[in-house]
Amino acid sequence: MSKVRFQDIVKQKDGFLRGPFGGDLKKDIFVEKSCDTYKVYEQGVVLNNDESIGRYYISNDYFKKKMYRFEVKPKDFLVSCSGVNYGAIHQLSENIEKGVINQALLRIRLDSEKVDDNYFYYLFKALIVNMIVGKKGDSTIPNFPPLSVIKALEFELPEKDYQIQIGRLLSHLDNKIELNNRINAELETMAKTLYDYWFVQFDFPDANGKPYKTSGGTLVYNPTLKREIPEGWEASNVLKVAHLLGGGTPTKTKKEYWNGAIPFFTPTDSDKNIFSVETEDYITAEGLKKSSTRLFEPYTVFITARGSVGRLALNAVPMAMNQSCYALRAKDGISYTFLFFLIKELIHHLEVKASGSVFNSIVSNDIEYTNLALPSDTTLMEKYAAIVEPIFEKIESTTKENKKLSSLRDWLLPMLMNGQVTVGEAS
Repeated sequence: MSKVRFQDIVKQKDGFLRGPFGGDLKKDIFVEKSCDTYKVYEQGVVLNNDESIGRYYISNDYFKKKMYRFEVKPKDFLVSCSGVNYGAIHQLSENIEKGVINQALLRIRLDSEKVDDNYFYYLFKALIVNMIVGKKGDSTIPNFPPLSVIKALEFELPEKDYQIQIGRLLSHLDNKIELNNRINAELETMAKTLYDYWFVQFDFPDANGKPYKTSGGTLVYNPTLKREIPEGWEASNVLKVAHLLGGGTPTKTKKEYWNGAIPFFTPTDSDKNIFSVETEDYITAEGLKKSSTRLFEPYTVFITARGSVGRLALNAVPMAMNQSCYALRAKDGISYTFLFFLIKELIHHLEVKASGSVFNSIVSNDIEYTNLALPSDTTLMEKYAAIVEPIFEKIESTTKENKKLSSLRDWLLPMLMNGQVTVGEAS
């Protein structure tokens, strides 16, 4: 390994570039998207690893006049430079939409002869971002350090061939995680499609195994729902099939209540995964005892009621929960899989109801007084569960596998970077 400065591994002419002044990208200069426009790349692209994000465009003339220096190219690295998530990094793909960075981004172009792209990505996440974050002061709003500071950062850099080996190993882990995520998304789509087909479109199997509504099954007007529903069904709320429970938070000033072994679910723990297997915060048994929260059994449905409103999660392990969420526990004889999608349907109704206003919270009355079409007995729900529960079991298993893979990757990152572990030992 050899010690290098950050400025030594980037393009000498345009290796580092902060985005333009905010005044150069005011809303009054934005135009409608066309074949001749340039997208303004925002922090959301980096924070969500999603290059489709983009609300604003500038004209070709304005690009040539003032923004050409800030153009992005395939394989550029973009780094978030403001807010609590500064230091996040994303590498642009080969087929990006032409565009420019905004004021909240840093563009990095590597010298490909000196450093491997994959290796740099993990080097940045494991080492460089910590150097950057370590430079911030005590302000509640973090400040990204000047480029002069970033350029001067020093670190050990192995030979290019070994960089490639490290990058390839870590990429394999991330690729497996991403594959598992895609599988889970497809499985969830399958389960939801069947739910919609049976319980929203009313094409569940009739006595002859044919789609009920399509085959001429009897529909009856329901005055509560103001629409037709299958004969024998009723208008009822989620509480017909579930218990509604609340949470709480142990006193923050009591250190003995925190950093224990009990996962503590909050809205920040909600993500794209159905199952929650870990949380950002953990509480102690004493914290659980001395607060209004409780330990929720696995397969309880958590709804985020404030913050990121309307997100759902199933706890794969026993968890406590804070007061910004509701918990719904399926009643005896009701499958958690059916309850999960029933609540998704509830959230959809609340979003539609809130159309034109801000959907910024859910209160218990929203759950108690929103009626949905439900079968009068559990037979159809049980048939649905028999099909879908194995799908959910696969999703849960894959989610737990991803947790192990992520933990392995995060353990390997610093060990490989400082030479404590070799690629051969890690493989």
